[in-house]
Amino acid sequence: MKNHFSAPVITVLFALLAVAAPAAEDVAALKKKVVAHHAALVLATYQDALDGAKKLQKSVDAFLAKPSAETLKAARQAWLAARPAYLQTEGCRFYEGPIDQVEGYVNAWPVDEQYIDYVAENPKAGIVNAAAKHPKVTRELLLSLNERQGEKNISTGYHAVEFLLWGQDLSATGPGDRPHLDYVPGPSAAAANVERRRDYLRVVTRLLVEHLQTVTLAWDGKLADNFRAKLLAMPADEALGLILKGVGTMSGPELSGERLTVAYETKEQEDEHSCFSDNTHNDFIYDTLGLQNFYLGRYVRANGRKIEGPGLRDLIAAHDAAFAEKLTAQFEAGVRAAREIPLPFDQAILGADTAPGRVAIKKAIKALQAQGESIAKAAAVMKIPLNL
Repeated sequence: MKNHFSAPVITVLFALLAVAAPAAEDVAALKKKVVAHHAALVLATYQDALDGAKKLQKSVDAFLAKPSAETLKAARQAWLAARPAYLQTEGCRFYEGPIDQVEGYVNAWPVDEQYIDYVAENPKAGIVNAAAKHPKVTRELLLSLNERQGEKNISTGYHAVEFLLWGQDLSATGPGDRPHLDYVPGPSAAAANVERRRDYLRVVTRLLVEHLQTVTLAWDGKLADNFRAKLLAMPADEALGLILKGVGTMSGPELSGERLTVAYETKEQEDEHSCFSDNTHNDFIYDTLGLQNFYLGRYVRANGRKIEGPGLRDLIAAHDAAFAEKLTAQFEAGVRAAREIPLPFDQAILGADTAPGRVAIKKAIKALQAQGESIAKAAAVMKIPLNL
């Protein structure tokens, strides 16, 4: 076939191809920028999570100083307000990073509530009511008992605080409704072991702050020998492999699997993430939003300030622009599917598979599965090992 292109046209075509295919050194530089910006996003998100935990601690202390329906409500609101930032960090899990060292003390679930305190079926249940076995409720005691002899034996973290503030969820239309009288001390106390319950709530909230402080320091850019410094010193492909592994594992096996599919299949309230406060729908929304943040390289801080920079999308686009756009759409679909799950989640999981709630949950499961699979494909496109 005769070539009809003139020399100037061929020159232009080669110039366009050069733009479409970045030089290797440009991609290498972009990789380093993506890792550095990711570390900055993670720090900002953990700083917000830590600040939320400190505000929760302040509200809990105010409640214990003056127990009332109003101060209990304020403590519950502080717990709810503390959750979004932490949930947006969860894409940092599953690669032996700082959170993986303490996550069992921070966000472990599901909680066997009678391991902590009384339940309707057993008014003498739990650590709170085991004065003979555990004379004092201390930091060391709660740490030693967490997940002892069973993964549902949770004694610390967000969900232990949640149960102590809300109590069992015995309502089909709302969350738990623990009375503030459970925390009113004195000779005429309406509940048993009030002082021990007060000690438990005080200690477990402080432990939450302590653990989040540890993780935040591990990502602090001002420290010379922490996890962030080690991440930035790694070969870029190795660091990116960790980042992709965290986002991919959180998308697929954890969110789509453990948190959604298990509850979908069992239809058990005990298998939902935040079952005492009926906050599970928000857990899914902010988890998916956090994953999207790491992909796009953006985060909106608790004070409204926006942080933006090079993200995974930019790096994937440098290798395959069409695939990057496909993945962008999948992350958006994941967030949208999470928002469409009706609340409360413990009612959405019930009924026939054709019920609106179960249809929405199934849609979210599929969206997050697809998202996780595409993250693995993205790693292959960029020739980055995931070591799954």
